[in-house]
Amino acid sequence: MKIYVTGAAGFIGFHLCKALLNEENEVLGIDNLNNYYDLTLKHDRLEILNKYKNFKSDKINISDKQSISDSFNKFKPKKVIPLAAQAGIRYSLKNPEVYIDSNIAGFLNIIENSRRNNVEGFIYASSSSVYGSNTKKPYSINDRTDSPISIYAATKKSNELIANTYSHLYGLNTTGLRYFTVYGPWGRPDMAYYIFTNKILNREEISVYNDGNMKRDFTFIEDIIKGTMSAIEKNYKNEIFNLGNSNSENLMDLISIIEEELGINAKIDYKKTQLGDVKETYADIKKSKEKLDYIPKISIYQGVPRFIKWYKDYNQ
Repeated sequence: MKIYVTGAAGFIGFHLCKALLNEENEVLGIDNLNNYYDLTLKHDRLEILNKYKNFKSDKINISDKQSISDSFNKFKPKKVIPLAAQAGIRYSLKNPEVYIDSNIAGFLNIIENSRRNNVEGFIYASSSSVYGSNTKKPYSINDRTDSPISIYAATKKSNELIANTYSHLYGLNTTGLRYFTVYGPWGRPDMAYYIFTNKILNREEISVYNDGNMKRDFTFIEDIIKGTMSAIEKNYKNEIFNLGNSNSENLMDLISIIEEELGINAKIDYKKTQLGDVKETYADIKKSKEKLDYIPKISIYQGVPRFIKWYKDYNQ
């Protein structure tokens, strides 16, 4: 099948492209290769993907209407997986315009071209951040998500509303996946687990917010990819799913695992909660189990050591 993936040089995009290519799909990967974090990592991911004969890539900004239109017309995809987005909650406090350009205008450009080209399925990345400061745990798909507390979260909620509208107006099959704190090999250097590992190894101080009283539903990349592949295959008419590990882990436990794996004690600078941060995330995955056969298997006690092994090998 011809599958069009945006954000192909990104963390989740890279792993998803590999999974799709291993199942002998023909994949066109789109990425603008921006410098939000080290471009070397993105190029190294693409280098691996380029070894597949059934993979092609184009350097395109998803908000570039003409270039996206041309690539759709040429490739003629059957399914579209838009993962490209400006990530990061803290960065959105400094550069909100980038989030509107990429996450809303860019997303609209991709879904509109999907409609024009009569694609069979549009499976897109949403985020646990849409739940805002919801106090009900675990987060259920049926919970209200109309009070985001960051620009990033607001853009992701906007994506869900746009997708719902396109399903209603044009019969486009859309599936939204609310990812919960994805981690693992080839991960993003701006994520806490990556920063902690790097700084602890270099005997540098790490910043821990809200005095360490933070909990996250850390979800290993392998589980995320299995859930995403299932969503692509099942291709529902208009659905949204939580993809998390369904375990809310204390941030200090994560740090302890990293310390133990590295054999180094962390130097910690405790700080107040940052704007846009939530204290806890926790996914209710009942619907995902029922409709996607999604059963996450990898705990942070298994996943973090696997990340650290990759990190050491990659940075030798």
